Amino acid sequence: MSPGGTKITLEGCDTVLLDMDGTLLDLAFDNYVWLQRVPEEYARLQGISEDAAREYLYSQYANFAGKLDWYCMDHWSDKLGLDLLALHRSLNDRIAWLPGARDFLQTCAGKPLRLVMVTNSHPETLEIKSEVTGIKQFFDHVCSSHELGYPKEQQAFWDALRKREDFDPARTIFVDDSLPVLRSARTYGLQKIVMVTRPDSRKPDNVSSEFAGVAKVSDLLSSD
Repeated sequence: MSPGGTKITLEGCDTVLLDMDGTLLDLAFDNYVWLQRVPEEYARLQGISEDAAREYLYSQYANFAGKLDWYCMDHWSDKLGLDLLALHRSLNDRIAWLPGARDFLQTCAGKPLRLVMVTNSHPETLEIKSEVTGIKQFFDHVCSSHELGYPKEQQAFWDALRKREDFDPARTIFVDDSLPVLRSARTYGLQKIVMVTRPDSRKPDNVSSEFAGVAKVSDLLSSD
């Protein structure tokens, strides 16, 4: 457990809320798709340089950060004129578990815990990733923010999620890699919050003193 916040374990919890991308699955896939392949495809489509495509796309990404459209395949496919679903499928050999994540889920399945995936991932993207990894089979429930109508960054998401899942914030652990999302969960009242500090296996750890941190979710088991 890295510095930041109070040490968190699974003890005393009956519900585990888990993010998907960057918590269980390697964010290297998403970073490759959105930061490299999408700009390349958009540059080809528009007949512009890749640098110009990146400049435009990164500004658009920033405009929608923290909003539901940021995570929406339909939004970006329509806006960019690209078949992003087909692009994701063509690159699905890059989809991978983060180290220890699958073992963590298997271990949790043998405990008296309710596992709920809470993801901003678009349902179609989620399906592609589940086809490759089988990730959905480990969960009691899977909840995409698109089903609730709000991204995890907004308090309305947590209100809607609690009505659907009826979790006790005091007996629930939430694990994610995004600081804005973690802050939103804290504002809502979740007390056991953990940040995954190495969401992209190809990049260094993210450093934050705001939350208890683990390099990988399986580190929670050694602290349990």
